[in-house]
Amino acid sequence: MIDFKSELNEEQYNVVANGDGYCLVLAGAGSGKTRTITYRVAYLLEKGIDPKNILLVTFTNKASKEMTQRVEFLMGGISKLSWSGTFHHIAYRLLKRHAKELGFTSKFTVLDSEDSRDVLKLCMKQEGIDRTAKRFPSVKVLQSLISYSRNAECTIANVLDERYKQWSDFEDQIVLICEVYTKRKFEADTMDFDDLLVLLRRLLVQSPSIRTAYAKQFRYILVDEYQDTNAIQASIVKLLASVHNNLLVVGDDAQSIYSFRAANIQNILQFEKEYHGAKIFRLETNYRSTQDILDVANNVIANNFRQYEKELKSVRDHAGKPEVHAFADTNEEATYIVEQILELNEEGVPLHEIAVLFRAAFHSQALEVELVKRNIPYDYRGGVRFFERKHIKDVLAFLRVFANSKDVIAWNRILTMHSGIGAVTAKKLIQTIQDIEQNTDLASLSVHLSSRAQFGWTVFLSIWEKMNTCDGSPTGLIKAVLDSKYTEYLEFQYEDARERLQDIEQLMLFAEQTTDLSFFLAEATMQENYAVASDKESNNTEDKIVLSTIHQAKGLEWEAVFILHLTAGQFPHERSVADPNGLEEERRLFYVAVTRAKNHLQLTYPLLASYNTMLSGPSLFLEELDRGLVESYGWDSTETTVFTDPSDDIEDVIYVSKDDEWKQNKRSFLKSIDEL
Repeated sequence: MIDFKSELNEEQYNVVANGDGYCLVLAGAGSGKTRTITYRVAYLLEKGIDPKNILLVTFTNKASKEMTQRVEFLMGGISKLSWSGTFHHIAYRLLKRHAKELGFTSKFTVLDSEDSRDVLKLCMKQEGIDRTAKRFPSVKVLQSLISYSRNAECTIANVLDERYKQWSDFEDQIVLICEVYTKRKFEADTMDFDDLLVLLRRLLVQSPSIRTAYAKQFRYILVDEYQDTNAIQASIVKLLASVHNNLLVVGDDAQSIYSFRAANIQNILQFEKEYHGAKIFRLETNYRSTQDILDVANNVIANNFRQYEKELKSVRDHAGKPEVHAFADTNEEATYIVEQILELNEEGVPLHEIAVLFRAAFHSQALEVELVKRNIPYDYRGGVRFFERKHIKDVLAFLRVFANSKDVIAWNRILTMHSGIGAVTAKKLIQTIQDIEQNTDLASLSVHLSSRAQFGWTVFLSIWEKMNTCDGSPTGLIKAVLDSKYTEYLEFQYEDARERLQDIEQLMLFAEQTTDLSFFLAEATMQENYAVASDKESNNTEDKIVLSTIHQAKGLEWEAVFILHLTAGQFPHERSVADPNGLEEERRLFYVAVTRAKNHLQLTYPLLASYNTMLSGPSLFLEELDRGLVESYGWDSTETTVFTDPSDDIEDVIYVSKDDEWKQNKRSFLKSIDEL
């Protein structure tokens, strides 16, 4: 028998012992939510509930495996959960049983992301979409657009208007391709990942007998990370809980940061309205961070108005206030962070217990360069190392052929990226290019090309012309590429084109170190080769610091955390101000970053950033902080800051003070508007 009272704190035990009915568990960062869920399952099993009557839904296979193993350990290996897994895993199992009701066979197959793109390519070809003649969205962008539309339950028109305005002119074609894509999948007896959720919900709605059968079977339903659910997932859960009304969801609205994946924070914020009489539990005892760090976290998130208020309390002693540091530029910021990392390491903190977090991938470039100079190994999370990113390698390839017209590898890269130029045509062009003495004469090349290839070659020549009219310096050449049709290529090829362009702007800053093109290319190549070599030589046991985007850091923790580039216009992202909910999600992202730290937390920002020749100020989130909670170095701020409320209903500019009474009045005002 498990002694639940002695093995859980009072907050956790309250959930475990009183979790019948509709329950929302607000689990603060580091409060032991996984422990609470697994003990709740064990509690039910000890009460005699059959494992097949418990449905435990998670968001990752790793989380599912961890929870089931913990339950088995608690129960002495006797009870195994037969219905535990991700939303997609559960959906697949149910659809396998009932595929015929939806017109599929029980042998249907599931398409992975690459398979889905291949089908979309066929659909585009079928509808006569020629991306050479018409700058139509790439297959990856199209896939992302359609997926978001389905998971957010929005029309293609709405998604284009809200997220992809640059492709609004193609609405009719995109809608048609979406219809053809659905038809092709059905005819091939296949489903993609989105279909698993969409079709399960359709099955439960259209087949009352099937819905009732599973709703009767699942006496207790538990859902982890509920703040990350989308509209379809929340609907599926509600349908399956419709008989016994035992639904326990665990999450933290303060850590809802995936709206770009169609996660809907309203699922958790409106839980009490959706399920009248629901119980609300709060897990506010934090086992991860010092109280000094939690004081900053609590202060940060208190500025959000639409939230469940929580106050994280640490079981640990105070260990020194977090620090805020301002620097002249990104290079000085990077140098300081590296020196602090080395100092922490000398004091006994392993490198793998140190993380540097950032809002966007390009923010890490200066730090990566500094780490390479110092021969400090690092593990990059949330993307590809700076000099290995495709668009960076593209730009460097343009510079390489400018410096050396015999660089066949670079020529092949930049030619084949253009529509209509494949490997065979590129080889023909390269051979012709090798025969001329001056690569500035490329426009006069006489070579027979198909109409498709001619289009791509013309686009390349327009880029080449810009490069030949600049001063020939590394910075000038990069700017020439940035100001050319290559930018248009990125915008139509990638969903995150803006971030890629910012990466290239960061490359320009790196290029300012020299006017010698050959030297610059050698330096860039050595940066890239060092990263590749160190990866090959390393093994899983090597001690490395962690560089990570904040989105990828969610759920993780380190002894020491640095959050860099907390600059106005960058974090929060400038686009968030125009989004009614964007600013609050950015603040939640900052909150997630802060709560990753156990003992040491440092917040840094440069006064001069690479993307702007003008001085920048600190992030709004730093300005909001109570100065008494941190040690500040070089940070100067006024007591108030201008803040435009993102609500659709409030358009006035408000001066935000640190007055708690004002915050409470504002929160009450917004609540009254919501109720209207």
